[in-house]
Amino acid sequence: MEATAARQGTEWPIQDVARMAGTTSRTLRHYDDIGLLKPTRVGANGYRYYDGGALLQLQRILLLRELGLGLPAIAEVFQQQTDPVRALTRHLDWLGQEQERLARQIRSVRQTIRTVQEGGELMAEKMFDGFDHTQYKDEVEERWGKDAYAKGDSWWRGMDESQKREWKARAGDLGRDWMAAAGCGAAPDSTEAQEVAARHVAWLRSIPGTPAAEPGGDIKGYVSGLADMYVADPRFAANYGGETGAAFVRDALRVYSDRNL
Repeated sequence: MEATAARQGTEWPIQDVARMAGTTSRTLRHYDDIGLLKPTRVGANGYRYYDGGALLQLQRILLLRELGLGLPAIAEVFQQQTDPVRALTRHLDWLGQEQERLARQIRSVRQTIRTVQEGGELMAEKMFDGFDHTQYKDEVEERWGKDAYAKGDSWWRGMDESQKREWKARAGDLGRDWMAAAGCGAAPDSTEAQEVAARHVAWLRSIPGTPAAEPGGDIKGYVSGLADMYVADPRFAANYGGETGAAFVRDALRVYSDRNL
């Protein structure tokens, strides 16, 4: 958005807003129809006009769409988070983390390209910067002990690349299915949400070293603790479309735990 967007009293016609935001007039009219983004005013000729406050609302919509939220879920976020500055600050924190991670991956891939082009020797420890699962090592050891991390780390390193890709794809599918369930307005105790919760717990059971995988482990406490962490930690919440999506996952997992664990 242009810097002049913050000027008091400035308005933009729908065509200009669509162009600046990289969307379409049809999309903006749809947002109006469902009550997600109302124009500031409608002219005598039927044209919609938007002021700076409306542009701020649109920016939040686009950010939440980037996080994978559906329109019903975005409407719920707006109901719960009425302070736009606080909400945008949370979005900014997530974007900053993603920016840092992607920057590391870009540097790593560029270095690999240069090394290959120059016929040099690939340095394994530099090839996977930004892809490092060990970034959570201290947290895992603090929460569940050194043995838990050691078993999980050994399991991960023992997989070949195709197995790792398959496991990551499974995790990605779970994240998308959680966001889809939340986005369609399903309740945490609905059949749809509970089916995803069952798959999520089965996925947790597949990770060695965790209480979910160990015989006699406190799987209910483990699942509940993770569910709370999904909401409290923006790095995990981002996997489910942000704090609101993570709260939906937490509530659904709690229901599943109470019924089945």
